[in-house]
Amino acid sequence: MDSQKTTHFGFRDVPLADKQKLVGQVFTSVARNYDLMNDLMSFGVHRLWKRHFVAVSGVRRGDRVLDLAGGTGDIAALLKPVVGEEGEVVVGDINAAMLGVGRDRLTDRGLVAGLRWAQMNAEMLPFPDNSFDAVTIAFGLRNVTDKDKALADMHRILKPGGRALVLEFSKVQSPLLSKLYDVHSFKILPRLGKLFAGDADSYQYLAESIRKHPDQDTLKGMMLNAGFGHVEVRNLTSGIVAIHRAYKL
Repeated sequence: MDSQKTTHFGFRDVPLADKQKLVGQVFTSVARNYDLMNDLMSFGVHRLWKRHFVAVSGVRRGDRVLDLAGGTGDIAALLKPVVGEEGEVVVGDINAAMLGVGRDRLTDRGLVAGLRWAQMNAEMLPFPDNSFDAVTIAFGLRNVTDKDKALADMHRILKPGGRALVLEFSKVQSPLLSKLYDVHSFKILPRLGKLFAGDADSYQYLAESIRKHPDQDTLKGMMLNAGFGHVEVRNLTSGIVAIHRAYKL
């Protein structure tokens, strides 16, 4: 029974039924400072990763795209000019606070037409089969409780020939960089969280969640098992992050 099953929340084992609530508390806490902290954590490089992610996505004018874990709207803002007036970007996130921040930011920038915002669980997407040309998820899959279920549902809602694109922290390929990255993640990041956001614990969890996320080859296998016919993997910054692009045949 689910009440007896456990899963990881960072480095802690917690009841399966509790993880969604715990992750929700983290992102409700960090929502207002999320963009600032991303800049501090990555020295601004996350913006380049996201731009490259959209540039290699294969998304075209007129496409209908679902951006899962859309958070503060960074990916949606990059996708909207690509799909143009004929296309549509649906921003989905399980956390209402993150959705609110993103919607307000993009509205202030005048990005309203062709954007839809909806609260949803990535494991149970409220869309019919074969309804999107692409599904994107950036820095969100590692927080999903049942990743296999989410990947299978992403496959379900894609049209034949559609693409699922995952941008996520992954396994660093350089041993030296890996050691420096550990120091940054577990020594510096929580202190930055406490100093700038008043919340060290949430950023400790975020660092731990990165280490618990499947590495490049494991995630590729999970996407193949979810039904995708082909998966491409591209490392960025020596594998600190990786892009997985999968196709529904």
